Amino acid sequence: MDPITDVDVHAGLECGKGSREAWCPYKRDSTPTGYGQSANRGPVFRIREVQLRAGAPSLKMFRGTGSWLMRTRFWRLLLTAGIIAGCGGCGGLGIGNSPGSKLVSQLGHVFLVVEENHSYSEVIGNPAMPYLNSLVPQGGLAKQYFANAHPSIPNYFMLTTGQPITTDDNFSGTVSDDNVVRELVAAGKTWKSYAESLPAVGYTGPDSPPYLKHHNPFAYFSDVLSSPAQASNLVPIGQLSADLTNNQVPNYSFIVPNARDDAHDCPDGGSDCTDSQKLNAADQWLKTNIGGVLNSSAFQTDGLLIIVFDESDLSDFNHGGGHVAMVLLSPKAKVGFQWTTFYQHESTLRTTLEALGIASLPGAAAGATDMGEFFK
Repeated sequence: MDPITDVDVHAGLECGKGSREAWCPYKRDSTPTGYGQSANRGPVFRIREVQLRAGAPSLKMFRGTGSWLMRTRFWRLLLTAGIIAGCGGCGGLGIGNSPGSKLVSQLGHVFLVVEENHSYSEVIGNPAMPYLNSLVPQGGLAKQYFANAHPSIPNYFMLTTGQPITTDDNFSGTVSDDNVVRELVAAGKTWKSYAESLPAVGYTGPDSPPYLKHHNPFAYFSDVLSSPAQASNLVPIGQLSADLTNNQVPNYSFIVPNARDDAHDCPDGGSDCTDSQKLNAADQWLKTNIGGVLNSSAFQTDGLLIIVFDESDLSDFNHGGGHVAMVLLSPKAKVGFQWTTFYQHESTLRTTLEALGIASLPGAAAGATDMGEFFK
């Protein structure tokens, strides 16, 4: 095999569980079933993961007869969504849809809510989620939105750093990569992460079920860990209602339910429940907590609300993390608008920052297609 080129990737490629080195066959014109897929096109290839240091590999490509060998290596993300999320038309690489070709309205308040582990078809039109589905005709629905990976944590990092960082939900490291906090602070904007069941203001410690740290990416950022002032922006969900009432919500709000209210776990904390019960609990939580956002002056004046699922169920690996639901609402957005442009989480990151007038975009967000078509 002759080496072609080096491609640096700041995350491991995984094809099979329980093994740090696995071979993953992909057939031409078939749906891939793991990370590193080629969006159903391109040559037949396979992936081998090699652990090098601290769980962060790097990639080297070799030409073979009917196959490519990709060996992982450390450093940084150069190909971002193109390798890890399957490219999907290569919008994330600046190929295909022209990033920034449509205008994202300038707004003062962004609210991003993340739900868990369900596919688009399990959510949209499901009577177990009447409240969320009632929001669809009031705003917009992304019909071709795909998560970047499995499991949860790389998707949360894609939403906030434009990089997957890790595929280990037990990751305990510090993330020093460019991120949404760094860009917000540099632009003079304010932010908070509202996390249900967070043990205390400024808490950056491990899981405290039903609070899960890997659903709160801000708890990993060096910008937060090194600054008590920034860490004080990690607050329990109860602070959201108070901030809305007092008109003190920040420019950027990241909102996460706990594992019993985000459709991840059974609502009673047990293991014996139906999927409909999980979804209905998440829907009731949205109605209770997001209803206040929609009725607030912060939203009604210049707000943007995005509700998105982090990843699909584990049977769906299309474009990395599967087909998921994403609903967007804003007084400056089109009503009842449904569109079929291909998006992934880096497009949400780009759109949320551009909506606040921030042009410096972390990671893959810099090359992602924004959601300007959603606005009037």
